[in-house]
Amino acid sequence: MSLEAIKNVTLVEEEIRARKVAVETEARRLIADAERNGLALLQQVRADAAENSRAMLKQAEENAAAQAEKIAEAAKADSLALQEQAEKRLHEAAEFIVGRVVKN
Repeated sequence: MSLEAIKNVTLVEEEIRARKVAVETEARRLIADAERNGLALLQQVRADAAENSRAMLKQAEENAAAQAEKIAEAAKADSLALQEQAEKRLHEAAEFIVGRVVKN
C-alpha cells in the first residue's frame, strides 16, 4: 500500500472517529433533553391533576352544602307543618278532655 493510501485511510478513520464522537455527544444531548422534557411534563401533569382535584373537591363541597341547605329547608317546612297540626289537635284534645270531665 502506498503512503498516500495509508494517509487517506488514516484520514478517513479520523473522520469516522470524529463523527462517531459527535453522534454520541448529540445522542447524549438528545437523551438528556428528552429526560428533562419528560420530567417537566410529568411535573406539569401532576400539578394539573392536583389543581383539577382541588377544583372537583370544591365543587363537591359546594354541591353538598347546597343539598344540605335544601334538606334543612325541607325539614324546617315539615317541622312547621307538624307543629301546626299539633297546635290544631291540641285545641281539639283540650275540648275533648273538658267535654269528658264536664260530662262525668
